[in-house]
Amino acid sequence: MPATARSTDTRRVILDVAQRVMAHKGYSAVGINEVLAEAGVPKGSFYHYFNSKDAFGEALLQSYFDEYVSDMDRVLAQPDKSAAERLMAYWQQWRETQSVDECQGKCLAVKLGAEVADLSETMRLAMKEGTSAIVDRIERTITSGLTDGSIAIDGDARGVAQVLYGMWLGASVMAKIQRSPAPLDTTMAVTRRLLHL
Repeated sequence: MPATARSTDTRRVILDVAQRVMAHKGYSAVGINEVLAEAGVPKGSFYHYFNSKDAFGEALLQSYFDEYVSDMDRVLAQPDKSAAERLMAYWQQWRETQSVDECQGKCLAVKLGAEVADLSETMRLAMKEGTSAIVDRIERTITSGLTDGSIAIDGDARGVAQVLYGMWLGASVMAKIQRSPAPLDTTMAVTRRLLHL
């Protein structure tokens, strides 16, 4: 295997392990040594793959959001469903993902959002870019639903998309606090009302 492929693979392993560990513990609670040990990568090689811990955090978030929006695109692109059905399938998948392991979820935006926004400007900007990409997709699907007649809203599509995303983030945090999917279920019901479904 060429050295560049090995380097890319090792970098990917580090990011995958970090995402899994930090989804449970948070960013500050996880040291680089813990990630490298679990990834089976020598401690001294971290700076070969990342210039700093901030650069590592930024790469982690970019990688996470790239995967997230790719999966979101798959859910929202089902041609045999109305825009309303596609959007509700996305929210249902969110509910299922955030209800696992006693509502500890797997969403880094939920787990790390407030924490990293105060730690690092580069990580805050990566978080902002990633969450904006999600809101963009929600907005496009709402607009598509207005066109196909499966969705009706009060207000503009961008504003409703932002409210929905914020509401689901908040519900995910509350589900973690309460160790119950009830906030997610309430948010699902309110989502239906906002979209007039």
